[in-house]
Amino acid sequence: MKVSRRILALGVSVAVLVLGLTAWSAWPRESEPPPCSVRTFEGSRFTVCVFDARSEDLVFASRDAEGAYLRGFERLSTFLGDDAARLRFAMNAGMYDDRGAPIGLYIADGAQEHRINLNDGPGNFHMMPNGVFWQNENGEVHVSTSEVYAAEPRATRWATQSGPMLVIDGALHPRFQDDGPSRYVRNGVGVRGGNTAYFVISSGAVSFGRFARFFRDELGCDDALFLDGSVSSLWAPHMERRDGNQELGPLIAVLARD
Repeated sequence: MKVSRRILALGVSVAVLVLGLTAWSAWPRESEPPPCSVRTFEGSRFTVCVFDARSEDLVFASRDAEGAYLRGFERLSTFLGDDAARLRFAMNAGMYDDRGAPIGLYIADGAQEHRINLNDGPGNFHMMPNGVFWQNENGEVHVSTSEVYAAEPRATRWATQSGPMLVIDGALHPRFQDDGPSRYVRNGVGVRGGNTAYFVISSGAVSFGRFARFFRDELGCDDALFLDGSVSSLWAPHMERRDGNQELGPLIAVLARD
């Protein structure tokens, strides 16, 4: 039986298409993007780690099961146990005393370990307004000034208080100079919408003004909070980075959801 060239060509085309679709379906899908990347802003370098509340989980950690303060990522790894395999990144987060205990609001998995601190005093923590990074029971993330947070009851699962605020409703902290002389390695957190939090650590010493502008102008955060300076530390497995400081306070870990 003779088969026309047009029919034969059509058959070949269908076969190629089927083989192509089969090969595509068997091809490994592109893996999820790494959580942290390096950006440059006003001549300074920053490592930005992104938390997505829709696909990742927060864990705040301060003490182990025996009540000893963790103080660093090595003991955080032990604290996480098998969950350490799901770690996307971790960062120190919040002001603390010489023992490593929080000195401001600290809530871990719904349990308040320290009440909110609205006292005046010295240092960065008391450069008012200071603020709270928190996640509610619905998974939404927020940065609020401490006064706003304390003004009404909150259904909070995780919270840490630090200071000063970096960005408040789109405005920089009123006490910041444009590029003042106080310069340290710094880390902080900003939010955009209810699902996204940006955890940032500078690669070198930066001023408060430049650090705050990075959150507002580069990341689009209307609210951002300073977490710490000088001892600022990051654990990012995909970058093969685990800073070794053993004098940290509260820690935040971001885990891939099962």
